[in-house]
This record gives sequence, C-alpha cells and structure tokens, in this order.
Amino acid sequence: MTYALDDARPDLLPQMIDLWVASWARAMPEIDFEARRPWIVEHLGKLAAGGARVRIAREPATGALAGFVVIHPGTGYLDQLVVGPDFWGRGAAEALMAEARAISPTLVALDVNRDNPRAVRFYQKIGLAIVAEGENPLSGRRTFRMEWRP
Repeated sequence: MTYALDDARPDLLPQMIDLWVASWARAMPEIDFEARRPWIVEHLGKLAAGGARVRIAREPATGALAGFVVIHPGTGYLDQLVVGPDFWGRGAAEALMAEARAISPTLVALDVNRDNPRAVRFYQKIGLAIVAEGENPLSGRRTFRMEWRP
C-alpha cells in the first residue's frame, strides 16, 4: 500500500496520541499506556521543540492516520515509530522508516525493548543492527540500541 506522508500538525496530536496508546497497548499489554498519555504529549512537545521532525503517514483512500515517526535530523536518533494496529503488516512502518532515512541519511539510531520481538525483527529485516544493550530509564526494561547506516 502507498501512504500519503506529511509533516505532523498540532491539530493531529489527539489522533497521534490515541494511535500511540493503541499501538503500545497491543504490543505490550502488561503496561498501562493509557496512564502515560500526559507523558507522551509532553515528550513529543519537547522533541519537536528540540528540532526533531515529526512525519505522519495517512492511508490515501480514507485519510486515516496510519502512523508517525519522530527523528532528529542532527543526531539521527529515532525516538518514536508508531503504527496503528490496523495498519500492522501493511507497509506503513516501512514508509515511515524511509522517511526517517531521508531526514537522517547517514544514521538512524533507536532503542527498542528487548521483550518486543516483533519490533526487533522488523528493524533487523529493514537493515538495522543491534550495536549495544541498555535499559529504559522509565520502565527499567532491557533494551537494544539498533542502528542503520548506509
């Protein structure tokens, strides 16, 4: 499927947050992501204020928000890649990763939860490599640092 890609707008924030909660709740149901709504709103605001680019993907026929990506062009750090569960396996994540690579063509780096094997497999499939292990400072969960370089 082809997606319409564009810069995020403030009026889309409620939809983006709903998508973030739905996606994470499906991927890791043992965590209460509904309770993290205030954190992600504040976090996205800080990222954008710090120079990160926020790009959205829409399904062209309906205009439905399929997902979004947040990446800093100066550091190559991808903080968020979110795809709504209805769009899993339908090319939205690949389209958003292509956007991330266009914004940061020399490096895309991210941290992914080790206990999210679906995400780890996806990143490996599209060319990211595990370069280090760490821990999420908010949840204490183990993570992998993954990187893509051309």
